[in-house]
Amino acid sequence: MIEIERKFLVRSESFKKEAFAQNRIAQCYLSSVPERTVRVRIKENKGFLTIKGASNEMGLSRFEWEKEIPVEEAAALLKLCEKGVIDKTRFEVKKGNHIFEVDEFHGENEGLIIAEVELKSENETFEKPNWLGKEVTNDCRYYNSYLSKNPFTHW
Repeated sequence: MIEIERKFLVRSESFKKEAFAQNRIAQCYLSSVPERTVRVRIKENKGFLTIKGASNEMGLSRFEWEKEIPVEEAAALLKLCEKGVIDKTRFEVKKGNHIFEVDEFHGENEGLIIAEVELKSENETFEKPNWLGKEVTNDCRYYNSYLSKNPFTHW
């Protein structure tokens, strides 16, 4: 239940040719305080409730609990969320032994593309695709909970 991930900006759209899956995602937050975020997500026709704890000082690890819930319940919970909905398309790209989740944001976060890779340990090495840009793992401006209140197009 500990999530270890690194986050990067993406410098080209060439990842789209390598993607083996893509899904539209709408999500918002019941709580976006850094100590605990509570997220409601609809991904295609499935609903999810996710609770994340605060990141460690390097920004790589944090507690994460997620449960699939009926999409009707997720839609009802969306109505209780804080202001700001994240609308994005997620592309999944396999590179070496890892799968990169590449989020292309829409709406007020249009123009932002972020790739994340989940790791088994903070020191695990991974093959970096050529479209991967600057690492932003420890930059809270690129957390979805931040982007929901401070959209990229307003920076």
